[in-house]
Amino acid sequence: MQFDPTNNVSWQLGYRGRVAVFIDGNNLFHAARFHNLDIDYNKLLRVLLGDGRLLRAFFYTGVDVGAERQQGFLLWMRRNGFRVVQKELKTFFDGTRKANMDVEIAVDMLSLAGRYDTAVLVSGDEDFVYAVNAVAYKGCRVEVAGFRSNSAPKLIDVADYFIDLGDIAERIRKEHSATIPARCYEHPLEADLHDPVMQPHYMPPNGDGRSEHHIIESVFEDDINQFTAIVDFIRITDDE
Repeated sequence: MQFDPTNNVSWQLGYRGRVAVFIDGNNLFHAARFHNLDIDYNKLLRVLLGDGRLLRAFFYTGVDVGAERQQGFLLWMRRNGFRVVQKELKTFFDGTRKANMDVEIAVDMLSLAGRYDTAVLVSGDEDFVYAVNAVAYKGCRVEVAGFRSNSAPKLIDVADYFIDLGDIAERIRKEHSATIPARCYEHPLEADLHDPVMQPHYMPPNGDGRSEHHIIESVFEDDINQFTAIVDFIRITDDE
């Protein structure tokens, strides 16, 4: 069923109740890059939440523990209301580096079923079809968010609603500030590790003698109160 943020009655009237968001970070990153979309994760969370009340927002990703830039990104995510679940990248025989987070996502969706009314899975991976069905059988509403061209038809079919991120791209697009480098909030994953800029020890100078990593950290500190306030007012506790 197609999601329409303007015509969907249940979205407008807030019948979605408590909402838990599960973001497959690797899948979303590659799909967004394919569509030339730089995502603002605060905007994305607001759109996905709609008129519901946020229970938890999870972000799952593979990490290179030595990658300074990625650690900065994940720090920003944690400080802005996301529960980051990470796994170290593994190197395979063909040289690729991956971290499969499917099990973690499926387990968390099932473990929390009953604590939320609506689950929003941000992924296009067909492997989640069984997990989505299992959650639905527990009486929860399950929505899938992703780019239609990058989402498995079977996953779309089992969801109660499909949110096409391509249709709402302008509502979740990041606006780059002249004072904040565009790459500061990027999510460097395994496909980008060959890029010298993404290497763990690459610290380009910035005129004043500080590394870009230190500048990023200061940006995070300066903006933290502003960004955290966006999410805090909609987050609820488990007891509510």
